[in-house]
Amino acid sequence: MSGSLFIISAPSGAGKTTILKRVLADLPAITFSVSHTTRPPRRGEVDGKDYHFVDRDTFCRLRDRNAFLEWAEVHGNLYGTSIEAVRKQLDTGVDVILDIDTQGARQVRALGTLSARSIFIAPPSLAELEKRLTGRATDSEETIRLRLTNAHREMAEAGNYDHYIVNDTLEEAVTMVRAVILSERSRNRRDLSGHFLP
Repeated sequence: MSGSLFIISAPSGAGKTTILKRVLADLPAITFSVSHTTRPPRRGEVDGKDYHFVDRDTFCRLRDRNAFLEWAEVHGNLYGTSIEAVRKQLDTGVDVILDIDTQGARQVRALGTLSARSIFIAPPSLAELEKRLTGRATDSEETIRLRLTNAHREMAEAGNYDHYIVNDTLEEAVTMVRAVILSERSRNRRDLSGHFLP
């Protein structure tokens, strides 16, 4: 019996990472797929836990060997999800969350080798998104402008996702994401803890 695969995408600053941390802490039998990236670590990020931080040459060698379920260049950095790692996790019976952008989600859908439920997390408005990006003080003004430009493009793709959740109130957004996962478990004859039912 295999676990379920979930794709979760959002514009940068929409609160996706905070939501995912809460959901992962709350639900058993679910894990976060750790992506490879050429982006340098932010303060507090741990290699192998938050991302597999690799240089561009290493990433390109893996990409050229078709080792990624999806990969994309985002804000000048490369990101990719290992096919082998995801399959191994699913085969243990746990659910797997792919935290990927809209480009990566398109690739997973087009590849069609792994069935996934997709969730798009949106900010209440683009004005609120700009406020959040500025407030976290981790990016330069130029990077914030780039992220806002990309947010317009990403929001246009929200209709391609199975579920659309607005992160206006964090608690409500966490509850909605959790509800999608639990609904999928019941559809696949699994209980709240992720165990398969007879």
